[in-house]
Amino acid sequence: MQHQAQSIRPFIGAKDFELSRRFYRDLGFEEVEISPEMSLFTTGNLGFYLQNAYVPDWVNNTMVFLEIEDVERFWSELVALDLPARYPGARLTPIRVLDWGKECFLHDPSGILWHFGVFFENQ
Repeated sequence: MQHQAQSIRPFIGAKDFELSRRFYRDLGFEEVEISPEMSLFTTGNLGFYLQNAYVPDWVNNTMVFLEIEDVERFWSELVALDLPARYPGARLTPIRVLDWGKECFLHDPSGILWHFGVFFENQ
């Protein structure tokens, strides 16, 4: 089977939909409102759907990996945003160097764990 994929857009949930919408806009994503219960957030050609739906077991086990060009620069920009001070539940974890590359982490206000990383082969 050959995939002629154009994009992949996961669906993620939100404990407080309005708070999460603001969080993702502050994180630099562009929002397209689809309905009162769902928005598409994009950066370049990439995107995800944020839903006004909260199922703790689902949200607490959701992770998203976003490959970036420069993890050190991205980390500095994340720290400057001061998201944990502005959004209850948001947490940052500094850069880790692993055998495959480097990444840092951000929990959104609902508990979604974002990995922002770079693969050594792409540096």
